[in-house]
Amino acid sequence: MNFDVAHRKYIQHHLEQRRGERKGRLERGHNHAEYLFLRNVWWPLQGNFNHLHPEYEVPDWRGRSYFADFSWLPGQVKLLFEIKGFASHVRDMDRQKYCSELNREMFLFAMGYHVLSFAYDDIEQRPDLCISMLRMCLSRFQTHNTKISRANLNEKEIVFLALQNAHSIRPKDVEQHFEIDHKTAILMLQRLKEKGWLQPTYGAKQERVVRYSLTKDAINGLL
Repeated sequence: MNFDVAHRKYIQHHLEQRRGERKGRLERGHNHAEYLFLRNVWWPLQGNFNHLHPEYEVPDWRGRSYFADFSWLPGQVKLLFEIKGFASHVRDMDRQKYCSELNREMFLFAMGYHVLSFAYDDIEQRPDLCISMLRMCLSRFQTHNTKISRANLNEKEIVFLALQNAHSIRPKDVEQHFEIDHKTAILMLQRLKEKGWLQPTYGAKQERVVRYSLTKDAINGLL
């Protein structure tokens, strides 16, 4: 099934399931930006619309209804996707709207939702970047059909740890995170260096590695 056929069935299915304002919001709110996100980003990555809900209604901190562009709800995971254009979310935003948006996202986080925002310009002009970013996010929640060894999981955990630490990591960071000895931490880092995921940085006398920096291959290894 190609995208256009699948998209028509997807929207029609959700329209048939809704009544009142929830249906009206989908009819009015699913426009070009949302369509472009599905065509350029979601469909190439997932190839289906399973667990993806358009114009999904959630309450805000005032008890009012708020409609996210999309929600992805596979089991216990609750992700909300927003497509933000420069004009509506930056240029035309006043102080009150800005405060309301931040309050809403904080409230949604407290309610167990994670909000992922995409720039319209990226979706239109740089969809490959959006796909890569979204794949990294979803990989934290999706199960894999292939068996993954503990060593592979540890390697990915080290990459995530380095990403959180300005794209670099020290042996001490690995020791503390995994609660292991120094020798084991060095061996783990050296394996990643041999795979081309880490680039060593030496101390002043060029005798000892003091930290490792992530390479592009490390990011690709997460995808």
